[in-house]
Amino acid sequence: MNFFAILDQLATADPDVLGRFDSRRAVFKHLGSAARRAALAATPLLVGGLFKKAYAGTNADTPIDILNYALALEYLEQDFYAKFIASGLVPAGAPATAMAKIKQHEDGHVNLLKGVITTLGGTPRAMVQFKQSVFDANKTYAGLLGVAQLLEDTGVRAYKGRAAELVVGASNGLPSSTQVSLLTTALQIHSVEARHAAHIRLLRGQTPWVSNSDDLAANATYSGATPEATTIQSNVDLPTKLAATYSAADVAAAFDEALTPAEVLDASRAGGLIQ
Repeated sequence: MNFFAILDQLATADPDVLGRFDSRRAVFKHLGSAARRAALAATPLLVGGLFKKAYAGTNADTPIDILNYALALEYLEQDFYAKFIASGLVPAGAPATAMAKIKQHEDGHVNLLKGVITTLGGTPRAMVQFKQSVFDANKTYAGLLGVAQLLEDTGVRAYKGRAAELVVGASNGLPSSTQVSLLTTALQIHSVEARHAAHIRLLRGQTPWVSNSDDLAANATYSGATPEATTIQSNVDLPTKLAATYSAADVAAAFDEALTPAEVLDASRAGGLIQ
């Protein structure tokens, strides 16, 4: 997706779009190379913050607020995988390669978010560490893989919750094609978290998708106002419509549900894993 082409579309639909962004347009002016600007523009948290601030009124989170929320989650994952690898519990071969690759991704996310926050004139929040007591209570390879699954699935739901912010109301004058493009960009990042979650699940001998038959399905990670077990999508009771082909369990496994920031940071989910 060409983010700058989207700005052109917005300018056609809303001639005051650059005025709405005011100082935030300076972010793109000073990001450096075209490649770096493209990479940052593909970050849904940055894009979501910019558009929500521009169009959703004065009560919206600032870009720095949103980025620091994301940074807290990335710090948590980064520290967990650093501890996991350092524990010596990860078997050599494919598991060790997978953990190293996921940790590399988390390092990259942390560095990217810190760089964007600084560019915006903000201060990256203090580092968040994974709670040592939780780590020690699960200190076997199998136990920590289970924690990794819960952490990654929470991340998937958290990113999906933020991606929804990119879909703005039609009353704001944005064409539907622009809304779809913005959501697509968000889900590109969401998909990285989903691939982590899927691979961890495979290492655990589970299906690569969330399932009601999963051995951790009763964990609070899969609950919330809209739990992972839901079978209703867009107000449609899908098992009723698809009963001849798909069961309720099939439908529940077919979708990841979004979590709000408050749900993500609740003590029963990521909030309970922070030192």
